[in-house]
Amino acid sequence: MNKERLVQITWFLLRVVSGFLFIQTGGLILFGWFGGMPGGEKVRLMSQTGIGGMLEFFGGILIVLGLFTRPVAFILSGMMAVAYWQFHFPNGRWPLQNEGMPAVLFCFIFLYMAARGAGEWSLDALIRRKRDRG
Repeated sequence: MNKERLVQITWFLLRVVSGFLFIQTGGLILFGWFGGMPGGEKVRLMSQTGIGGMLEFFGGILIVLGLFTRPVAFILSGMMAVAYWQFHFPNGRWPLQNEGMPAVLFCFIFLYMAARGAGEWSLDALIRRKRDRG
Protein backbone atom coordinates (compact mmCIF):
# COMPACT_ATOMS: atom_id res chain seq x y z
CA MET A 1 0.00 0.00 0.00
CA ASN A 2 1.43 3.38 -0.93
CA LYS A 3 1.85 6.37 1.36
CA GLU A 4 -0.91 8.43 -0.29
CA ARG A 5 -3.43 5.63 0.25
CA LEU A 6 -2.49 5.40 3.94
CA VAL A 7 -2.92 9.17 4.28
CA GLN A 8 -6.41 8.93 2.74
CA ILE A 9 -7.40 6.09 5.07
CA THR A 10 -6.13 7.76 8.25
CA TRP A 11 -7.66 11.13 7.30
CA PHE A 12 -11.00 9.41 6.64
CA LEU A 13 -10.80 7.61 10.01
CA LEU A 14 -9.93 10.79 11.92
CA ARG A 15 -12.84 12.63 10.30
CA VAL A 16 -15.36 9.85 10.91
CA VAL A 17 -14.31 9.12 14.50
CA SER A 18 -14.27 12.83 15.41
CA GLY A 19 -17.72 13.31 13.91
CA PHE A 20 -19.07 10.18 15.57
CA LEU A 21 -17.85 11.36 18.99
CA PHE A 22 -19.60 14.69 18.42
CA ILE A 23 -22.83 12.91 17.44
CA GLN A 24 -22.70 11.10 20.79
CA THR A 25 -22.18 14.24 22.88
CA GLY A 26 -24.91 16.05 20.97
CA GLY A 27 -27.20 13.05 21.48
CA LEU A 28 -26.50 13.11 25.20
CA ILE A 29 -27.51 16.78 25.39
CA LEU A 30 -30.50 16.68 23.03
CA PHE A 31 -31.94 13.20 23.53
CA GLY A 32 -30.62 12.03 26.90
CA TRP A 33 -28.45 9.27 25.42
CA PHE A 34 -26.02 7.48 27.74
CA GLY A 35 -27.88 8.59 30.84
CA GLY A 36 -28.43 12.19 29.79
CA MET A 37 -27.16 15.35 31.37
CA PRO A 38 -25.66 15.24 34.87
CA GLY A 39 -28.32 15.43 37.53
CA GLY A 40 -31.03 14.67 34.97
CA GLU A 41 -31.03 18.30 33.82
CA LYS A 42 -33.40 19.06 30.96
CA VAL A 43 -31.89 21.33 28.34
CA ARG A 44 -33.82 24.04 26.55
CA LEU A 45 -33.02 24.05 22.83
CA MET A 46 -32.57 27.81 22.69
CA SER A 47 -30.03 27.90 25.52
CA GLN A 48 -26.26 27.92 25.04
CA THR A 49 -26.13 24.23 25.95
CA GLY A 50 -29.03 23.40 23.62
CA ILE A 51 -27.46 25.22 20.69
CA GLY A 52 -24.15 23.51 21.47
CA GLY A 53 -25.93 20.15 21.46
CA MET A 54 -27.50 20.89 18.07
CA LEU A 55 -24.12 21.95 16.65
CA GLU A 56 -22.48 18.82 18.02
CA PHE A 57 -25.18 16.41 16.84
CA PHE A 58 -25.89 17.79 13.37
CA GLY A 59 -22.34 19.05 12.85
CA GLY A 60 -21.05 15.60 13.78
CA ILE A 61 -23.32 14.01 11.17
CA LEU A 62 -22.05 16.41 8.51
CA ILE A 63 -18.43 15.75 9.50
CA VAL A 64 -18.94 11.97 9.30
CA LEU A 65 -20.49 12.34 5.85
CA GLY A 66 -17.86 14.84 4.75
CA LEU A 67 -20.54 17.31 3.65
CA PHE A 68 -19.92 21.08 3.94
CA THR A 69 -16.85 20.03 5.89
CA ARG A 70 -14.85 23.24 5.78
CA PRO A 71 -17.52 25.63 7.13
CA VAL A 72 -18.91 23.08 9.60
CA ALA A 73 -15.45 22.24 10.95
CA PHE A 74 -14.65 25.96 11.29
CA ILE A 75 -17.83 26.52 13.33
CA LEU A 76 -17.15 23.46 15.50
CA SER A 77 -13.57 24.59 16.08
CA GLY A 78 -14.83 27.95 17.29
CA MET A 79 -17.41 26.26 19.48
CA MET A 80 -14.69 24.18 21.14
CA ALA A 81 -12.53 27.28 21.69
CA VAL A 82 -15.46 29.00 23.41
CA ALA A 83 -16.15 25.87 25.48
CA TYR A 84 -12.54 25.77 26.63
CA TRP A 85 -12.25 29.43 27.60
CA GLN A 86 -15.72 29.68 29.12
CA PHE A 87 -16.01 26.39 31.00
CA HIS A 88 -12.55 24.89 31.46
CA PHE A 89 -10.02 27.72 31.77
CA PRO A 90 -11.66 29.26 34.86
CA ASN A 91 -10.95 25.96 36.67
CA GLY A 92 -7.18 26.06 36.10
CA ARG A 93 -4.58 27.36 33.69
CA TRP A 94 -3.63 24.08 32.03
CA PRO A 95 -5.88 21.63 30.15
CA LEU A 96 -4.62 18.80 32.34
CA GLN A 97 -5.79 20.67 35.44
CA ASN A 98 -9.13 21.91 34.13
CA GLU A 99 -10.20 18.77 32.22
CA GLY A 100 -10.17 20.75 28.98
CA MET A 101 -7.95 18.45 26.93
CA PRO A 102 -10.80 17.11 24.75
CA ALA A 103 -11.96 20.66 23.99
CA VAL A 104 -8.45 21.72 22.97
CA LEU A 105 -7.90 18.63 20.82
CA PHE A 106 -11.26 18.94 19.07
CA CYS A 107 -10.68 22.66 18.52
CA PHE A 108 -7.45 22.02 16.64
CA ILE A 109 -8.64 18.87 14.85
CA PHE A 110 -11.61 20.79 13.48
CA LEU A 111 -9.46 23.82 12.66
CA TYR A 112 -7.16 21.58 10.60
CA MET A 113 -10.20 19.97 8.98
CA ALA A 114 -11.50 23.42 8.03
CA ALA A 115 -8.18 24.17 6.34
CA ARG A 116 -7.71 20.80 4.65
CA GLY A 117 -11.26 19.80 3.74
CA ALA A 118 -12.92 16.41 3.97
CA GLY A 119 -10.57 14.43 1.75
CA GLU A 120 -11.25 12.15 -1.17
CA TRP A 121 -13.62 9.83 0.69
CA SER A 122 -16.40 12.31 1.35
CA LEU A 123 -19.60 13.70 -0.08
CA ASP A 124 -17.80 16.99 -0.67
CA ALA A 125 -15.35 15.20 -3.00
CA LEU A 126 -18.16 13.29 -4.71
CA ILE A 127 -20.06 16.52 -5.37
CA ARG A 128 -16.88 18.21 -6.64
CA ARG A 129 -16.14 15.31 -9.03
CA LYS A 130 -19.70 15.36 -10.40
CA ARG A 131 -19.59 19.12 -10.86
CA ASP A 132 -16.23 18.93 -12.65
CA ARG A 133 -17.58 16.27 -15.06
CA GLY A 134 -20.83 18.03 -15.81
